[in-house]
Amino acid sequence: MTVTITLETPLQDEIRALVSRLNDHLIPLSPLEFQFKMTVEQMAGDDTTLFVARDQAGKAVGMGALKVHSPELGEVKRMFTDPAVRGQRVGSALLAAIVALARSKNLAMLMLETGTGEGMAEAHRLYTRSGFKARGPFLDYPDSEWSAFFELPLDVAQLA
Repeated sequence: MTVTITLETPLQDEIRALVSRLNDHLIPLSPLEFQFKMTVEQMAGDDTTLFVARDQAGKAVGMGALKVHSPELGEVKRMFTDPAVRGQRVGSALLAAIVALARSKNLAMLMLETGTGEGMAEAHRLYTRSGFKARGPFLDYPDSEWSAFFELPLDVAQLA
């Protein structure tokens, strides 16, 4: 599948629908207190950049965001691919765009928190295939059986 990855505002109905579908997927997988979601309003903040994957017809089929916490640390947030297009490398394209932006911002480290269990196996494969390594909790995330943490050190010299 050919997709186009664009920077977009999350404040649009099509993105709200993707966020709702992501939330619907996550709700049965872990207790709500261990789900660290961002609303579209939070994603619209100056510290966050949203990437949207659109198919050839222009339909949004995936999203992912980069939230910058400091000049050194970025976080991957709200990764989601429409189940109808999973396995077609849409998530990989979104993650590559996030990593490229983090590198262009000279961030030293990219981290993420995601769920655990059967429902998150595809996400874990995506992250490890993309070079992320398992790590412990970061920022103010609690250590729990419901969360898995990953990191990717960024070598900004690769851009030269």
